[in-house]
Amino acid sequence: MKNKKEIIVKIDGKEWKDAIDKAFDKKIKTVKVDGFREGKCPRDIYEQKFGKESLYMDAVEYVIDKAYQKALDDSKLVPVVQPTVDLSKVDNDAAEFKFNIIVKPEIKIKKYKKLKVKREEVKVSKEEVNTEIELLRKKYAEIVVKDGKIELGDTAVIDFEGFKDEKAFEGGKGENYPLEIGSKTFIPGFEEQLVGHKLGEDLEVTVKFPEDYPSEDLKGKDVVFKVKIHEVKTKKIPELKKDFFLDLSIDGVKDIESLEKHVETEILNRKNNEEDNKFISNVLEEISKETVIDLNDEIVEAELNQMLDQYREKLKMQGITLEQYLEFTKSTIDDMKNNLKDEAKKNVLYRYIIEEIKRIEDISVTDKEIEEEANKLAELYKTTVEELKKAFGTLDVIKYDLEMKKTLEFLKDNN
Repeated sequence: MKNKKEIIVKIDGKEWKDAIDKAFDKKIKTVKVDGFREGKCPRDIYEQKFGKESLYMDAVEYVIDKAYQKALDDSKLVPVVQPTVDLSKVDNDAAEFKFNIIVKPEIKIKKYKKLKVKREEVKVSKEEVNTEIELLRKKYAEIVVKDGKIELGDTAVIDFEGFKDEKAFEGGKGENYPLEIGSKTFIPGFEEQLVGHKLGEDLEVTVKFPEDYPSEDLKGKDVVFKVKIHEVKTKKIPELKKDFFLDLSIDGVKDIESLEKHVETEILNRKNNEEDNKFISNVLEEISKETVIDLNDEIVEAELNQMLDQYREKLKMQGITLEQYLEFTKSTIDDMKNNLKDEAKKNVLYRYIIEEIKRIEDISVTDKEIEEEANKLAELYKTTVEELKKAFGTLDVIKYDLEMKKTLEFLKDNN
């Protein structure tokens, strides 16, 4: 491929000699030679016993970073993925490295303006507003103790213990557990059997574990849970009155009419954002149909690895490791990569398309815009601009992001 460059760098002379000296200083601290205390063996004796060649690989470690930097400086190349390196030659006089550097591939875009892509007009119905207000009421619902029978949506505070073949099984016991009826957090059929029972009751619940349950001892098995109900709680939905509007703490919302107007605006903004994202995605898809680019497997692989890292972080926030997820779903990293490969290719392609349009249209941002965005981010993450600079290294990340957003705005305005 045209964007794959091979750069050869030779480290020799004093620089290579110094690296070998450092390698010897490191080796001699751990090597045992008869007749000498550890670390005291003379260089010539060491080389007679082990050979000069035994120092070369350690010496390589001391110069490889400099060799890589020299490859970039001399070639003026900007790699888009981590380069691979081969040690093509090494002896007492020099080490020779062969760096395979992949730079941004050439891209040719035929058309990106006045494409026949339709953006749908968004509307908000009265029903959508009412549904959103009901969700708000439920969000601010008060949990209160009730004396009556358990109903769907109530929370029952229970003790439970599970038995299989009249023997208690591991992990099947809990005390004072708050279970929301209808949440489907327990084995299917368990929650429904509590409906109609009251505070203080003891009962037995019979359920069957799913066939795909992780435990081999329990999957597909019938079990009995002994349950005691300690407390029953229900949600008290607030009425659309003054206290509720005060609890919302939304500027300008003081009655049902102003709340409806606020909710309608929120839904409209959300729908417009969704439609904007859908529209720009369709625009990029149209542009890509007549875009010529040769994507290296290494570039797609790097994108895949980044996507996996992001997914790993999402799982971590949920208290799950990627390894646990793979075990639970009976899949592998390769399975995930195969499933994500098309998306990874599209991500890379769209990114290069946006960057190329930015270049063609000479879209840029000012220092003032970068500073304003940095201040917004600092405020959002409750930090300082200086701390952001430390985290990012420079504000170039913010600059790049702003340029991409501006380019997307350009595409929206011209399609």
